[in-house]
Amino acid sequence: MTTPISPGPTGPELLALELAARHQGTGLVAGDLEGCWQLTQVWPKGQSRPARFSGAALRAVGARLELSLVAGSLVLSNVVSLASLELRFRGRAQLVGRRPLLAFHFDQVELNLAGKQMFCIPPPQPSSSRQQPFFALIARHPDGWLAARGRGGGLALWTKVHPAPIG
Repeated sequence: MTTPISPGPTGPELLALELAARHQGTGLVAGDLEGCWQLTQVWPKGQSRPARFSGAALRAVGARLELSLVAGSLVLSNVVSLASLELRFRGRAQLVGRRPLLAFHFDQVELNLAGKQMFCIPPPQPSSSRQQPFFALIARHPDGWLAARGRGGGLALWTKVHPAPIG
Protein backbone atom coordinates (compact mmCIF):
# COMPACT_ATOMS: atom_id res chain seq x y z
CA MET A 1 0.00 0.00 0.00
CA THR A 2 1.09 3.56 -0.65
CA THR A 3 2.17 5.79 2.24
CA PRO A 4 -0.33 8.59 2.95
CA ILE A 5 0.52 11.94 1.37
CA SER A 6 -0.86 13.89 4.33
CA PRO A 7 -1.56 12.74 7.88
CA GLY A 8 -5.03 14.23 7.62
CA PRO A 9 -6.97 16.15 10.23
CA THR A 10 -6.88 15.66 13.98
CA GLY A 11 -9.98 14.63 15.94
CA PRO A 12 -10.89 18.22 16.87
CA GLU A 13 -10.31 19.35 13.26
CA LEU A 14 -12.60 16.57 12.04
CA LEU A 15 -15.32 17.64 14.45
CA ALA A 16 -15.08 21.22 13.17
CA LEU A 17 -15.25 19.98 9.57
CA GLU A 18 -18.24 17.83 10.48
CA LEU A 19 -20.08 20.79 11.99
CA ALA A 20 -19.46 22.80 8.82
CA ALA A 21 -20.65 19.86 6.66
CA ARG A 22 -23.87 19.60 8.67
CA HIS A 23 -24.67 23.26 8.06
CA GLN A 24 -23.27 23.85 4.59
CA GLY A 25 -23.00 20.39 3.05
CA THR A 26 -19.79 19.09 1.53
CA GLY A 27 -20.43 19.69 -2.15
CA LEU A 28 -19.13 16.17 -2.82
CA VAL A 29 -20.36 14.32 -5.88
CA ALA A 30 -19.93 10.66 -6.83
CA GLY A 31 -16.83 11.32 -8.95
CA ASP A 32 -15.05 12.82 -5.91
CA LEU A 33 -15.28 9.45 -4.16
CA GLU A 34 -13.89 7.21 -6.89
CA GLY A 35 -10.76 5.33 -5.92
CA CYS A 36 -9.26 2.92 -3.46
CA TRP A 37 -9.28 4.36 0.06
CA GLN A 38 -7.15 2.75 2.76
CA LEU A 39 -8.50 3.13 6.28
CA THR A 40 -5.91 5.02 8.30
CA GLN A 41 -7.64 6.04 11.54
CA VAL A 42 -10.87 5.51 13.44
CA TRP A 43 -12.34 7.45 16.33
CA PRO A 44 -14.91 5.63 18.48
CA LYS A 45 -18.25 7.37 19.03
CA GLY A 46 -17.81 10.30 21.42
CA GLN A 47 -13.99 10.20 21.43
CA SER A 48 -11.68 13.01 20.31
CA ARG A 49 -8.61 10.76 20.00
CA PRO A 50 -8.21 7.94 17.48
CA ALA A 51 -8.48 4.34 18.66
CA ARG A 52 -4.95 3.00 18.66
CA PHE A 53 -5.63 -0.74 18.79
CA SER A 54 -8.57 -0.97 16.40
CA GLY A 55 -6.96 1.50 13.99
CA ALA A 56 -3.72 -0.50 13.98
CA ALA A 57 -5.63 -3.78 13.58
CA LEU A 58 -7.63 -2.42 10.64
CA ARG A 59 -4.47 -1.11 8.98
CA ALA A 60 -2.78 -4.50 9.55
CA VAL A 61 -5.55 -6.28 7.63
CA GLY A 62 -5.47 -3.72 4.84
CA ALA A 63 -9.01 -2.41 5.47
CA ARG A 64 -10.07 -0.35 2.48
CA LEU A 65 -13.05 1.11 0.73
CA GLU A 66 -13.17 0.91 -3.07
CA LEU A 67 -15.59 3.11 -4.99
CA SER A 68 -16.15 3.38 -8.73
CA LEU A 69 -18.76 4.79 -11.09
CA VAL A 70 -20.22 2.16 -13.40
CA ALA A 71 -22.90 3.30 -15.84
CA GLY A 72 -23.68 6.28 -13.58
CA SER A 73 -24.04 4.18 -10.40
CA LEU A 74 -21.61 3.95 -7.50
CA VAL A 75 -20.21 0.46 -6.95
CA LEU A 76 -18.69 -0.12 -3.52
CA SER A 77 -16.43 -2.78 -2.02
CA ASN A 78 -15.39 -2.94 1.60
CA VAL A 79 -12.30 -5.15 1.82
CA VAL A 80 -9.94 -6.64 4.39
CA SER A 81 -7.01 -8.87 3.54
CA LEU A 82 -4.33 -10.76 5.34
CA ALA A 83 -1.50 -12.12 3.19
CA SER A 84 -3.25 -13.92 0.30
CA LEU A 85 -6.65 -14.18 2.06
CA GLU A 86 -9.20 -11.49 1.18
CA LEU A 87 -12.74 -10.88 2.45
CA ARG A 88 -14.71 -8.56 0.17
CA PHE A 89 -18.21 -7.14 0.60
CA ARG A 90 -19.58 -5.86 -2.74
CA GLY A 91 -22.60 -3.70 -3.36
CA ARG A 92 -24.10 -0.47 -4.60
CA ALA A 93 -24.07 2.99 -3.07
CA GLN A 94 -25.80 6.29 -3.63
CA LEU A 95 -25.37 9.83 -2.39
CA VAL A 96 -28.43 11.06 -0.50
CA GLY A 97 -29.17 14.58 0.68
CA ARG A 98 -27.20 17.79 0.79
CA ARG A 99 -24.45 16.69 3.17
CA PRO A 100 -24.55 13.98 1.58
CA LEU A 101 -24.88 10.52 3.07
CA LEU A 102 -23.20 7.68 1.24
CA ALA A 103 -25.94 5.06 1.68
CA PHE A 104 -25.04 1.54 0.60
CA HIS A 105 -26.04 -2.10 0.66
CA PHE A 106 -24.10 -5.27 -0.02
CA ASP A 107 -25.17 -7.78 -2.66
CA GLN A 108 -22.45 -10.34 -2.09
CA VAL A 109 -19.69 -11.44 0.25
CA GLU A 110 -16.62 -13.09 -1.26
CA LEU A 111 -13.73 -14.97 0.23
CA ASN A 112 -10.69 -15.12 -2.04
CA LEU A 113 -7.47 -17.03 -1.51
CA ALA A 114 -4.44 -16.16 -3.65
CA GLY A 115 -6.73 -14.42 -6.15
CA LYS A 116 -9.05 -17.44 -6.44
CA GLN A 117 -12.65 -17.09 -5.28
CA MET A 118 -13.39 -19.67 -2.56
CA PHE A 119 -17.03 -18.70 -2.14
CA CYS A 120 -19.49 -15.93 -2.90
CA ILE A 121 -22.80 -15.62 -1.04
CA PRO A 122 -25.48 -12.99 -0.57
CA PRO A 123 -25.25 -11.44 2.91
CA PRO A 124 -28.23 -11.11 5.25
CA GLN A 125 -30.15 -7.93 4.47
CA PRO A 126 -31.34 -5.39 7.05
CA SER A 127 -35.01 -5.81 7.92
CA SER A 128 -35.78 -2.16 7.16
CA SER A 129 -34.31 0.74 5.22
CA ARG A 130 -33.72 2.49 8.57
CA GLN A 131 -31.05 -0.14 9.30
CA GLN A 132 -29.15 0.33 6.02
CA PRO A 133 -25.47 1.19 6.51
CA PHE A 134 -24.21 4.64 5.55
CA PHE A 135 -21.33 7.05 5.88
CA ALA A 136 -22.20 10.68 6.63
CA LEU A 137 -19.53 12.37 4.53
CA ILE A 138 -17.51 15.07 6.26
CA ALA A 139 -14.80 16.09 3.81
CA ARG A 140 -12.53 15.00 1.00
CA HIS A 141 -9.24 16.84 0.77
CA PRO A 142 -7.11 17.34 -2.36
CA ASP A 143 -4.14 15.92 -0.40
CA GLY A 144 -5.89 12.55 -0.73
CA TRP A 145 -7.96 11.88 2.38
CA LEU A 146 -11.65 11.26 2.96
CA ALA A 147 -13.49 11.52 6.30
CA ALA A 148 -16.94 10.30 7.32
CA ARG A 149 -19.03 9.27 10.31
CA GLY A 150 -20.49 5.77 10.15
CA ARG A 151 -23.94 4.56 11.12
CA GLY A 152 -22.59 3.42 14.49
CA GLY A 153 -21.34 6.92 15.32
CA GLY A 154 -17.60 6.44 14.87
CA LEU A 155 -15.42 8.60 12.66
CA ALA A 156 -13.26 7.15 9.90
CA LEU A 157 -10.38 8.63 7.94
CA TRP A 158 -9.20 7.04 4.70
CA THR A 159 -6.22 7.86 2.48
CA LYS A 160 -6.45 7.43 -1.27
CA VAL A 161 -3.98 4.80 -2.44
CA HIS A 162 -5.09 4.18 -6.04
CA PRO A 163 -6.86 6.43 -8.52
CA ALA A 164 -9.36 3.68 -9.35
CA PRO A 165 -10.57 0.61 -7.46
CA ILE A 166 -8.78 -2.64 -8.07
CA GLY A 167 -10.10 -6.17 -7.80
